[in-house]
Amino acid sequence: MRAVRYHEHGGRDVLRVEDVPRPEPGRGEVLVAVEAAAVNPVDTYFREGSYEPAELPMIPGTDFAGEVAAVGEGVDGFAPGDRVFGTGLGNDRQGSCAEYAVAPTDRVAHLPPGASAREGAGVGVAGVTAWRALIDHAELEPAERCLVHGGSGGVGHAAVQIAAAAGAQVTTTAAPQYHDRLRSLGAGAVIDYDRDDLAAAVTDAGAPDVILDHRLDDYLQFDADVAAHGARIAGIGGNSTESGFSNTPAARSKELRVHLMSMFNTPDISAVLDRLAVLLRGGQLTAEVDGVYGLDDVAEAQRAVLEDSVFGKLVVEP
Repeated sequence: MRAVRYHEHGGRDVLRVEDVPRPEPGRGEVLVAVEAAAVNPVDTYFREGSYEPAELPMIPGTDFAGEVAAVGEGVDGFAPGDRVFGTGLGNDRQGSCAEYAVAPTDRVAHLPPGASAREGAGVGVAGVTAWRALIDHAELEPAERCLVHGGSGGVGHAAVQIAAAAGAQVTTTAAPQYHDRLRSLGAGAVIDYDRDDLAAAVTDAGAPDVILDHRLDDYLQFDADVAAHGARIAGIGGNSTESGFSNTPAARSKELRVHLMSMFNTPDISAVLDRLAVLLRGGQLTAEVDGVYGLDDVAEAQRAVLEDSVFGKLVVEP
């Protein structure tokens, strides 16, 4: 099969398309003929060596969608021919930027009828991260106000939809060209993140009870300033907390809770994927796909996911 691999850490030039043996599923695993694999910033972190993958050479790619080609011993819930989607590859096992990928069944779910492979792949890490942040960690409730930083991004646009489906009142930030699209996904208030009066604009929409923040280094103090009393902040990005956030008067007086998380720590990814499949089936969740690439163009896709203004997801089709 054809697969993208890197044999050493480095820039995008270390990515190569190679012919490699098709993998075989082990016990509790399924072999998926990959129809679509999303591109995420985390793929570049493993490639560069900021995060350490399981082995080298390594196939990048966390998300996937396609058709089950074979199942290993002990697999009861999936059969050849089933359409599936999943996430959680590319760090402790080979990834999805290939014609075939092997995944354990606790990282796979059935793709609902009517949902495309592009949607399934695009929902993976973005949807699981957003669900875990808002529902599991922040315990978002109906009618609460939820602030999503960067609603046009992969996780951001999934979070807007999940929060709206949960019955929350959604505020999000984004560049002006994305405002209408975010309103169509369920955001009630969409604010230009470059506004000089951003904090006032957020609080005018309603002090948030839950905040999803992907740039903790930049916005932790901002979050404390705009949050409602007792708010919960779910952090999915940022490299340090040296701003003294936890010792600010705003944090103490409002009794804020901060949850730091990683999607890769999800105890049962398939259980969250099953919930996301319900939203996909009901039209309450989709993955907006902003670009489609072939295996030969994965290096360009990894550049674009970090450097370009992208609404939603970028997808690779082997």
